[in-house]
Amino acid sequence: MSAGAGLLTAPEKALLREIALLAVAAAARGTTPPDAQSLALAAAVAWEPRLAAPRGAFVTLHRDGRLRGCIGHIEGHLPLAETVARNGRAAACEDPRFPPVGAAELPRLTLEVSALTPLRPVAGPDDIVVGEHGIVLDKGGRRAVFLPQVATEQGWNLVTTLGHLALKAGLGPAGWQEGARFHVFAAEVF
Repeated sequence: MSAGAGLLTAPEKALLREIALLAVAAAARGTTPPDAQSLALAAAVAWEPRLAAPRGAFVTLHRDGRLRGCIGHIEGHLPLAETVARNGRAAACEDPRFPPVGAAELPRLTLEVSALTPLRPVAGPDDIVVGEHGIVLDKGGRRAVFLPQVATEQGWNLVTTLGHLALKAGLGPAGWQEGARFHVFAAEVF
């Protein structure tokens, strides 16, 4: 995929990381982050087309190598840059698994942005490639998602990944084996 077709350029990735970092810092300090379009202008990065296109994205925070927050949207309803800004703020203060990030923690945080491709349905687990695909499992009104890097980081194979995904959806570990629907996506992770 060429840059014009959707892959982000190095300056766009750097800008999106800066947007996310500023959103996290503002959330931790209780201030308002700068406007994403103003940051793009200051960095001489073109706003159109990739930063303005609706695209799903996640922002993941780690402190001392451990997960500290992760919030995202699988599908794009807002411009990518705005999605990253909102998810940066949300990862810092709205992840229900963690207390809000405090200003004193900021120097110890690392940040990862995952810009997602659109979802596409697959016939079943045999069409899923661990480490390449993010996975969405839907069954009986329950839904769970893993980013492509989750299985690789955990050292899981496909069966183990799907078992953990089913548990995350509130199903039993074998809940993926019958009646589940799957969608996959890719991610540019930086």
